[in-house]
Amino acid sequence: MNASTVRLDRGNPYLRIDAVNVYVRDQDRSLDFYLNQLGFHLALDTRLQSGYRLVAVAPPDGTTVLRLIAPDPDSQDYQLIGRATPIVFLAEDVVAKFAEWSKRGVRFRYTPRLRRIKRGRPMDQPGPGEEPPIWGGVFTRFEDVDGNSFSLVGIDEVSRALEAQRRAISEKLESERRAAQELEIARMVQARLFPQSQPPFGTLEYAGVCVQARQVGGDYYDFLNLGQERLGLVVGDIAGKGIAAALLMANLQANLRSQCAIALEQPQRFLESVNQLFFENTIESAYATLFFAEYDNKAGCLRYANCGHLPALILRSDDTLDRLGSTCTVLGLFKEWDCAIGESRLDPGDTLVLYTDGVTEAFNDREEEFGERRLIESLRRHRDLRPRPLLESILDDVKRFSPREQGDDITVVVARCDRG
Repeated sequence: MNASTVRLDRGNPYLRIDAVNVYVRDQDRSLDFYLNQLGFHLALDTRLQSGYRLVAVAPPDGTTVLRLIAPDPDSQDYQLIGRATPIVFLAEDVVAKFAEWSKRGVRFRYTPRLRRIKRGRPMDQPGPGEEPPIWGGVFTRFEDVDGNSFSLVGIDEVSRALEAQRRAISEKLESERRAAQELEIARMVQARLFPQSQPPFGTLEYAGVCVQARQVGGDYYDFLNLGQERLGLVVGDIAGKGIAAALLMANLQANLRSQCAIALEQPQRFLESVNQLFFENTIESAYATLFFAEYDNKAGCLRYANCGHLPALILRSDDTLDRLGSTCTVLGLFKEWDCAIGESRLDPGDTLVLYTDGVTEAFNDREEEFGERRLIESLRRHRDLRPRPLLESILDDVKRFSPREQGDDITVVVARCDRG
């Protein structure tokens, strides 16, 4: 059954021809002919409660089923064996099929003939002034082992339509292949935009990961060496998904890295410059949420800007929790944009977690969100781990909670202070 023909709304109830009966003397002998000489497939071979054996075969495309009936010799149906049937098989290349089946011992009544029909009657080539034929093709007739005869026909229009369909399918497959190849290249290029190494940085141990829902996406994280023993930690989330979001992510990354030289002394001006570039180089509806944190290795001070992003979490060594909420609105949506800078500290044993909504908005089968509460529980449960295994444990908790197909990019950055 072709699923595309079934309507879920029952507006057009499913209907098709179940089978065409062919009367034979011996079902096993006929099966051998149809399966091994004609190359058909076995569609059905079962025995009913009454003991009646039901056998059916189908051509390779499976669109038609022939039910092979072995009637009782005393029945009227038995007299139908060995007669001409009105069954017509359609072949793209009748001559090739004739040659193939002839080698397998199929009996043909005559070699394939060219035939054209005009207004219901056969004709040869149209004469001067005559209309072209409305049907043209090649046909012949063959017999099965019981003498039942069938027509084998090739219609010009059908052959041309099949060839056109093949070309269309081939072009579609080639287009899909090119698209997949280009997407894979985009994935590899985007993978290079994420940090390729995480060198040791004084008292701070850190790690990050982005698990994309598609081959490319709009989540972003970065580590920026700002000089003078200061490290920038960045997590961003572009509005949207797929290729469009990936292009905007690349634009945002370029803006951040090109402007980060001024972040050390003027973090507010740094982010205002990033916003201006992002606003000018993207469409009106494009924007990104961003969390930027600057860690001072000497002082243990953390300056940060939360640009419409989810609150960062700091789990203190005494198990208390700080949430670093928004200090300004999203990047790229407004030309006039003000940014406030917040401050906090990272003391020995404190852990900072930055993340995107792919973590908290992961759903389970009951349509419940993982949420901030479960994230905090996971963070507390694995708090004794170093940043890399801690990060991986959080991801494992999210995946166990939401085993379904990932719906959004998941990005997490974990940093722990070990300053003595």
